[in-house]
Amino acid sequence: MAMNFEQARVNMVESQVRPWDVLDSRVLDIIGRIQREDFVAPAHRQLAFADLCLPLGHGEVMMKPVVEGRVLQAMDLNPSDQVLEIGTGSGYLCACLAGLAAQVTSLDIHADFTAAAQQRLRDAGVANAELCTADAVRAWQPTQKYDAIVATGAVAQLPGRWLEWLAPGGRLLVIRGQSPVQQAALLTPAGSEGVREQTLFETDLPYLRYAEPVPAFVF
Repeated sequence: MAMNFEQARVNMVESQVRPWDVLDSRVLDIIGRIQREDFVAPAHRQLAFADLCLPLGHGEVMMKPVVEGRVLQAMDLNPSDQVLEIGTGSGYLCACLAGLAAQVTSLDIHADFTAAAQQRLRDAGVANAELCTADAVRAWQPTQKYDAIVATGAVAQLPGRWLEWLAPGGRLLVIRGQSPVQQAALLTPAGSEGVREQTLFETDLPYLRYAEPVPAFVF
């Protein structure tokens, strides 16, 4: 029997995302509208709405729907915001960000991810997202400041230069720490007070390339 994707999407929102304290109506609406099944590999289409991280290749995964919901809610995006996404992956979160903000720039180090996500976004009618194949951890430099930055893979240590890419009042959402217990945190520069940090929730995601922990030497 063919899967009813529309009903599965409703069930995902009402049975997974909302109960995990995702109550922002704009976030619930965009998750309920974007066709998540079109952003997963054909072999995983039937699992598009499951409470699972789905493999993307290169050791990367698509975040669970509940994590995506919490990330989008924490970003608290305005319709005028300029957003930077570090780690395009499937393109699904990029589509959601684009539905909540004015413009999204999304980076991924894997050229095949960029190409596939670009086609998916085009098919979904997303016109306000620019994708780029680049190394955001070590090399890429922006030509503008961003109101919000989100990294979709984990980092062992925060690259300090990411904070320099924020516009005044901007915020950075990052998942950091040692697997299997990592923390999602929202960082907000506060001038002379340094950086305000808000811990959001625990999760466990693969590290971004070049952001892995430094191997410990054992004698």
